[in-house]
Amino acid sequence: MLYTFSAVDATLQEAVRDRFGLLSRWLNERSLRLWAGAEAKVAGWGGVRSVARASGLAINTIRRGLAEIEGQADPAQAQRIRREGGGRKTLTQSQPQVLASLEALVSPVTRGDPMRPLLWTCKSVRRLSEELTRQGCPVSPAKTAELLHQLGYSLQSHRKRDEGKSHPDRDAQFGHINAQVLLFQKEGQPVISVDTQKKELVGKYPNQGREWHAKGQPEEVKVHDFVDKELGRAIPYGVYDLLRNEGWVSVGCDHDTSEFAVESIRRWWKTMGKPQYPQARKLLITADGGGSNSSRCRLWKWCLQQLCNQTGLEISVCHFPPATSKWNKIEHRMFSHITQNWRGKALVSHEVIVELIAATTTQKGLKIKAERDQGRYEKGKSPSEQELESIKLFPDDFHGEWNYSIHPHSA
Repeated sequence: MLYTFSAVDATLQEAVRDRFGLLSRWLNERSLRLWAGAEAKVAGWGGVRSVARASGLAINTIRRGLAEIEGQADPAQAQRIRREGGGRKTLTQSQPQVLASLEALVSPVTRGDPMRPLLWTCKSVRRLSEELTRQGCPVSPAKTAELLHQLGYSLQSHRKRDEGKSHPDRDAQFGHINAQVLLFQKEGQPVISVDTQKKELVGKYPNQGREWHAKGQPEEVKVHDFVDKELGRAIPYGVYDLLRNEGWVSVGCDHDTSEFAVESIRRWWKTMGKPQYPQARKLLITADGGGSNSSRCRLWKWCLQQLCNQTGLEISVCHFPPATSKWNKIEHRMFSHITQNWRGKALVSHEVIVELIAATTTQKGLKIKAERDQGRYEKGKSPSEQELESIKLFPDDFHGEWNYSIHPHSA
């Protein structure tokens, strides 16, 4: 049976590992490498590396055995058998302190020690190799990488797991939001997820990602990312319809305020919401607990009251608990695809940003409409006490600060 380096590779390694455990103590140096060479030859493509992983033998040893089996080795050299204990000692035998020295350089326990400058630099295997050599343990970068794996280290990037302090009613709030969404959708009422996407510099600035260009002719962009006073920043505020998989994005150019957020929802309702839900009486908004749609922001509630009065809708709001903004549906159902669509492209103008957003689609049928909002939104604005008292706010029994409804003043 001829093995290939594919899904059966794990099975092959397991079988080789078992045979190696049974035979290794009965074989001398030559017979062991001949056995390993035979295993590699039977395994086919990738066999040498698979046998090396399973047995722990050096790749060059296996290749020598394979060459002897195929008759390509020098007969005089092939007949030589190293006496027991002969050959060059391993690095950890000749320099027993090397593992401890390497562990001291990369161990998280020593991280932040101001007396060790290497800890504040990029710990590449080249730098680690240089430092070990300076300490009297000459090691090549390739061997340094091998020793790191032997110590249980591997290259890893940051993992976003720390969400901050978790609220005790976090899971209960998620359950409440889910129940509300299902109830509204069952009644045929619209449910939207809203949020502000990351603010983007407008101009010929570098953007993460790559796109196809003629070889050697990349698009030239600015070296420094100072804000262009004429173009400023783009502030995309999104509205995502959970049921219809459709979205709206208002691209602002002033400030991300509650007025701007509610104006974006108003534009979505006029352009997309009302035509799709002509019989709607209510609207459910799921939003983060901070930012321009903060659960503590009085201007947010005042602006929603004005929207209620203009549309005649009863607006219900459910805020996500603290430190859970990444669970907002709009993040991974719409914003992530927009970011993918414009990766590697310089966002040279607001018009280009609007066109790139509107051109975003997915295999699941996502449709997005976008429009530039050139309105001016004053920062620090707050409704008066009289205006606050006029808000017809009805908090829910469960966490009324997160879940509430606002009713219009007149039908």
